[in-house]
Amino acid sequence: MVGEQRDVEKHEFVPEDYFRPVEKESLFPGDRPIELDVGCGDGRFLLAMAKEHPDRDFLGLERLLGRMRKVCRRAEKQSLENVKVLRLESSYALECLLPAAAFSRLHVLFPEPWPKKRHHQRRIVQTANLPFFARVLGAQGEFLFKTDHEPYHDDGRAAIRESGLFEELPWEDDMFFYSRTDFEEHWLGQGKPIYRSRFRRIS
Repeated sequence: MVGEQRDVEKHEFVPEDYFRPVEKESLFPGDRPIELDVGCGDGRFLLAMAKEHPDRDFLGLERLLGRMRKVCRRAEKQSLENVKVLRLESSYALECLLPAAAFSRLHVLFPEPWPKKRHHQRRIVQTANLPFFARVLGAQGEFLFKTDHEPYHDDGRAAIRESGLFEELPWEDDMFFYSRTDFEEHWLGQGKPIYRSRFRRIS
């Protein structure tokens, strides 16, 4: 139990002050590119990307304690020194806590679609949150969005295009390594289509 706690502490990022933006250098030492996985879940995508790209650092955002601990334990078991997890609500972290212009890529993968119209304001990919995505991305930073919910993808893509903050990029099969999440594997196994969009922050 003590060993497991040490594994979690090694990979959990705990800010000194939750009411002030953190410094980029406090996330990871050095100046390597940092990628942000918003809502990293069980960490399948995050850990696979970190393993594939040992020259980059990866921060996962996860609200649930159990999931955060699981990702940290798995990161230690796989000897991944380039992974940390911040347990915090995503919108607050993006708007207020994470350092500006710190991330080279931002991944939003299979977020809760909130399909009922009266709940659309709860979606993470919506007009009100787009300035916060842009805030944390560095110059030419990329924003990658995947979902199995076509209306959510259409709405989110339209909002991103209309924001004036991002330009759309192609995302063809095998353009670059991109691990699948557990949700993606589940939906593909059921024969469901996956919708994806890729954008770059306009400097």
